[in-house]
Amino acid sequence: QVQLVESGGGLVQPGGSLRLSCTASEFSLGGYAIGWFRQAPGKEREGVACISSSEPTTYYPASLKGRFTISRDNAKNTVYLQMTSLKPEDTGVYYCALERAPRCTWYSGVANPLRAYEYDDWGQGTQVTVSS
Repeated sequence: QVQLVESGGGLVQPGGSLRLSCTASEFSLGGYAIGWFRQAPGKEREGVACISSSEPTTYYPASLKGRFTISRDNAKNTVYLQMTSLKPEDTGVYYCALERAPRCTWYSGVANPLRAYEYDDWGQGTQVTVSS
């Protein structure tokens, strides 16, 4: 089991920005696709971004493209999620997850193109609250 650890969450005003980090100890993330998901109270877990291990290629649901940016620094064994122009509906617990494959599994043409069941290892999550 890979121990993923998220950090960087907090309280931010609407229109603000946050950068989340995901890292792992004693395990190299470099060869794997990493996804970010979020879950709001009473709602299903929703994929917000994925980054493949090489190139790297990034994926975002259409509704979030332009506001969220995923990146990785393999030297630091860290994957980031930069979130800008945050809205109250972005509130939730944000999780990073590892897919035991080098490329992101992406379901084109559907409302939820990143599927949680494709990911094998999860962090504990970090709370993001967007509120004035």
